Amino acid sequence: MKKILVFLLMTLATGAGAYAGTNPFMGTHEHQVALYMAQGVDSGFLVPPPTRLVPFYMLQMQYSQPTTFFKIPARQSLNFGETVGFGEKYHWDWDKYSIPMIFFSEDLALAYGDCWYFSVGAGVGFQAQQNERIGSKLLFQFKVAAGIRMTDAIAMELYTQHFSNGNTAPENYSYGFYGVGLTYNF
Repeated sequence: MKKILVFLLMTLATGAGAYAGTNPFMGTHEHQVALYMAQGVDSGFLVPPPTRLVPFYMLQMQYSQPTTFFKIPARQSLNFGETVGFGEKYHWDWDKYSIPMIFFSEDLALAYGDCWYFSVGAGVGFQAQQNERIGSKLLFQFKVAAGIRMTDAIAMELYTQHFSNGNTAPENYSYGFYGVGLTYNF
């Protein structure tokens, strides 16, 4: 498992550079910061259905640079997040899962036009403490997003995001979110 984790981190950290003008995430810019806010859902699916909303939220800041993945436009990112829970619902005390996390991710633009994109992404990282919901500090992330660039510097994204331990621990109930993000390119 350590070898796989080191390989994933090295791949994300050393992605091949791409000319920013060809990257649908960033337009003509080389850097991006983003702020994401999301509503939690109680689901174990990779793309969670938005049917069981819970009092669990995600606040996330992201720094990204353009890259490619086998010639597909992409962005590699460093993410800082905080899950925030309030009260009990569906037999879970969501207050216990208010935990900071850090992870590296890469998003691929699978379809895009002049001012829009559809992407999928994956990442790996850590949460500050282990709990019985995830059962591990190690986190794997999956994300599906649709974005629209309002100007050359500003875009908005709608997304769903899934976090789990990838079955590396006995417990694995996962975290699922639906949210909105605002990106700024410079």
